[in-house]
Amino acid sequence: MPEPLSPEVLDLIEATAPAVAGHIDDIVAGLYRRLLADPEIQSLFNMTHQGGSSPQHKALATALVAYATHIRNPAVLGGGIERIAQKHAGLQILPEHYPHVGVALIGAVAEVLGDSVTPEIVSAWTKAYWFLADLLIAREEQIYAGAASLDGGWRGWRAFEIAAKEDETGEIASFTLRPADGGPVMAHRPGQYLSFRFDLGEGEEARRNYSISSAPNGRDYRITVKREPGGKVSGWLHEQAAIGTKVLVSPPAGDFFLDPRGKRQVVLLSGGVGLTPMISMLEARERGDAPMIYVHAARDGSQHAMRARHESLADESYVFYESPAANDVQGRDFTRPGRVDTAWLAQKTRTDLADYYICGPTGFMAEMVAGLRAANVPDDRIHYEFFGPAETQLT
Repeated sequence: MPEPLSPEVLDLIEATAPAVAGHIDDIVAGLYRRLLADPEIQSLFNMTHQGGSSPQHKALATALVAYATHIRNPAVLGGGIERIAQKHAGLQILPEHYPHVGVALIGAVAEVLGDSVTPEIVSAWTKAYWFLADLLIAREEQIYAGAASLDGGWRGWRAFEIAAKEDETGEIASFTLRPADGGPVMAHRPGQYLSFRFDLGEGEEARRNYSISSAPNGRDYRITVKREPGGKVSGWLHEQAAIGTKVLVSPPAGDFFLDPRGKRQVVLLSGGVGLTPMISMLEARERGDAPMIYVHAARDGSQHAMRARHESLADESYVFYESPAANDVQGRDFTRPGRVDTAWLAQKTRTDLADYYICGPTGFMAEMVAGLRAANVPDDRIHYEFFGPAETQLT
């Protein structure tokens, strides 16, 4: 545990937090401009998430404001800090990366706030940054060491080969990955993801997270990836990756997973390719586990992946097609047209006792969470995994 911040530092952070919050978008933009100019750091970021309206930037802005607001009691941010640590561990963020971020952050604060930033304020924000950084570094080391200690576990990057490739739809494909060294793999928690370091050629490197779409089996993992418009990595996987292609993988990570103990009813809600962790949860279920209801939303039948798997594994399956195609038949291919109706969901599930697991595009996620809260489902029974840069969300 890092040394507590002094009362003087806490006072300065609280005093300057409103000014930082009022200019947070400019501060975060300046922070990323500095980071992305650093070749050692640039490869850690998904460049498709950069830009003026970047969700990654907005999430980090939210995190920084939340941290400054709760500087006297950072324990209230525990769930968010754990998400950040899990994402960092997947991407193999190491202690030597943190000074780069600290310099970029303090430089951006000083640039945006100008002459109002005194040396005392710079010192206070530097100490506050390193207090949080030390918390993350310690937790990340626990995650790294824990993964290495498990049967089939490892630390850092491990070479895997693509052992099978299967088209699920015209835009979605599954890839089965086995260790190139022929050894076993550690058991993941259903819902967790793998992180990858891809060599795209000509010295270009990229890192990505993909949810595991299979149950633990000790031999391999499966990921299921949608080809995104303009997506450099997803395009490479769909077009160039083949049987035998090697990729570098870090151990399973993530705090979004299903623990069936104590559950009375489990409801899985997914939108689009957000079904991948749900398939893992369904495939991992065991005799005696709580009843599982699966609700999936897709654009139409051509975008509905892994239908046979969830229909055979869930106790009840319901499918919503937002814009059914001419050959999509209600009652055969889908349950209802349009978007998932949270009032309908409240009628079909036990809101008084069910646990809800949600994954999908941000709009879908926000709508589901708001609808469940309106139905008086407490937050501790609403579990979710956002696509994209969720590692920086503290709220």
